[in-house]
Amino acid sequence: MTAQRHPDAPVLVVGSGLAGWSVVREFRKLDTTTPVLMVTADAGDFYAKPALSNALVQGKAPGQLVTTSAEKMVATLGVTLLQHTQVSAVDVVGQEVQTSKGAFAYRQLVLATGARPIRLSFAGNATHDVMSVNSLGDYATFRDKLVAGARVLVMGAGLIGCEFANDLAASGYAVQVVDPGAEPLSALLPQAASADLRTALSALGVQWHLGTTVQAVDRAGHELVVTLANGQSTTTDVVLSAVGLRADIGLAQAAGLEVDRGVLVDINLQSSASHVYALGDNTQYVGSSVGGLSRTLPYVMPIMHAAKALAHTLAGTPTEVRFPLMPVAIKTPAMPLVVAPPSPGLAGQWQSTAIGVWHFVDAEAQVRGFVLSGAQTARRAEHTRLVVH
Repeated sequence: MTAQRHPDAPVLVVGSGLAGWSVVREFRKLDTTTPVLMVTADAGDFYAKPALSNALVQGKAPGQLVTTSAEKMVATLGVTLLQHTQVSAVDVVGQEVQTSKGAFAYRQLVLATGARPIRLSFAGNATHDVMSVNSLGDYATFRDKLVAGARVLVMGAGLIGCEFANDLAASGYAVQVVDPGAEPLSALLPQAASADLRTALSALGVQWHLGTTVQAVDRAGHELVVTLANGQSTTTDVVLSAVGLRADIGLAQAAGLEVDRGVLVDINLQSSASHVYALGDNTQYVGSSVGGLSRTLPYVMPIMHAAKALAHTLAGTPTEVRFPLMPVAIKTPAMPLVVAPPSPGLAGQWQSTAIGVWHFVDAEAQVRGFVLSGAQTARRAEHTRLVVH
């Protein structure tokens, strides 16, 4: 650990998403006097990003998804917030960040920059009309496109794609889903569960184009013509890309930090540079906290566990993060799901143990993951206790 160059400087947090605000909130429980500076490219309002994919059914406009305004967060937590500010560089030796509003020293730096939507390349004269939703601002723009009777084509049948498809179809929109897999959520679910989900969403009117990809998007008058790799074409009014996210590591990489699929951090969430930490969707956790593996951990619960541990470290008590088994609830009311996926690369097979229950079992017959659907989702705690983690 190198010496602290700016002991009177603030803890500086880059990013005002769930990861950024969570670590500040946890830190303030331990330390109410150390200055905290948060730098964000947007307004800094607090909202739950998972709520974006089921807001239609809940009858919520984009503005109603803000749970706490930036002004209230600042007043409650006693932080300085730089809104609509870009961070252009980090000097890890001089412990300083360069922003569009000047340079700022830090005593400790937390990178909570999240992830960016993966942008696929394809042909056509309307590729700029393909939308992604990764923020409240993105979602507001998307909602503006949803005029009455609009048709929506969703690229990607993963978790977010299926949640949006369910929300849109249940709200009366004509929905098509394109995915290269044979079934929706094929990377998370056993084949039988994926097929059940497809059937449930089909009952809402969702149309599927599986085993293929989008090749081109062209505008023809007021509609979009989408050409698929299987030679078919279809028309729609809106194209929503939900093909996944990629960790936003550009700032860290330019600063010379070790990165892979995310910013590499140790069990204390420290990066390869002293006094620089990371958590959230931009982070790749290495070591015993993830079973000796090196992996990214999407979803909400890993952020909450990381924020609590990192807050203690920032407050002067180095604390190792420990991730328990963290099942994920998938918001598809047509077929509610709770998934506890096995560790990546783990050998084993899915077994159906009851209607709506699948266990992932390894070579030693140990339960290493599970999927629950429908009414079985209420038994989440029971099945969590069965998993060898």
